[in-house]
Amino acid sequence: MRWPGKLEHAFAAAVLMVLSAAASLWHVQAIAVEPAAALHAKYDSLRNALLDTGFRRPIHIDSRVRDGSASGDVYAVVDYPFAMATAALATAPNWCDVLILHFNVKFCQVGVNGNSPVLDVRIGRKFDQPLRKTYQVNFTFREISRSPQFLHVQLGSAEGPLNTSNYRIVLQAAPVTGGRTFIQLSYAYDFGTASELAMKAYLATLGRKKVGFSVEGEETDGQPRYVDGMRGAIERNAMRYYLAIEAYLGALSVPSPQQVDRRLSDWFDASERYPLQLREMEREEYLEMKRREIVRQQSAMLTSLPPVAGRQ
Repeated sequence: MRWPGKLEHAFAAAVLMVLSAAASLWHVQAIAVEPAAALHAKYDSLRNALLDTGFRRPIHIDSRVRDGSASGDVYAVVDYPFAMATAALATAPNWCDVLILHFNVKFCQVGVNGNSPVLDVRIGRKFDQPLRKTYQVNFTFREISRSPQFLHVQLGSAEGPLNTSNYRIVLQAAPVTGGRTFIQLSYAYDFGTASELAMKAYLATLGRKKVGFSVEGEETDGQPRYVDGMRGAIERNAMRYYLAIEAYLGALSVPSPQQVDRRLSDWFDASERYPLQLREMEREEYLEMKRREIVRQQSAMLTSLPPVAGRQ
């Protein structure tokens, strides 16, 4: 694998950040013998915290960067029945409709490798790009467990850009009171020296003022001091992908021809609730770009895609 000769560190770092949540969403915890019971126990432990969060909705975020690994978790309660959420999120093609909402995801299509669905995901910059200039990551989709009380799906990729590896995207979900669903969106990836240096270069330049959501103290004026650096990057993208899941589920209530525009509008509006962390572009710029990319995604055949410079 090699990168295009003119690819700058800033773009490389941006790809890593997207993958840290779209490609990485996973954190392996010490889960009990029964994973469904462990998820319910986590919900019980967070129940009070979820009632009073800084997100203006029941969301809790954890993130970690240590020993060559970046990981994080988003815990949230969504106002959709578990059966409806399960039907939507246990299907590989629906994940392409989720992932494409992120402004750095330029394309996603499902193929097959043996008996397993594989998502061909293309990552790029925050503007229109031909697919040949994007970076390709292939995620194998697996349904680990599915029952009337629990859902566990995983997307995994062995390699990524700039010496990154072992990407995992995991979603676990369970029904909770009030006809709602508790979701754990988890992520992790491993990084080496090249990827760490690229990220540090980005965080020292374009990303130097960007922050995450976790509060690690107070500023001198009494305002919250948010986590920054790589943890901040992970948290920003984790939130973007959680909001994409929420937007996808919400759009299922409207007729099929209206769902794309509803998902795009809801995702952008939700991200604008957190301008300090998530604002990147104007509404019309985002909507126009994404409509074009979704048309390309819906019309392209996997075998007809142009070669990708990032993967040989």
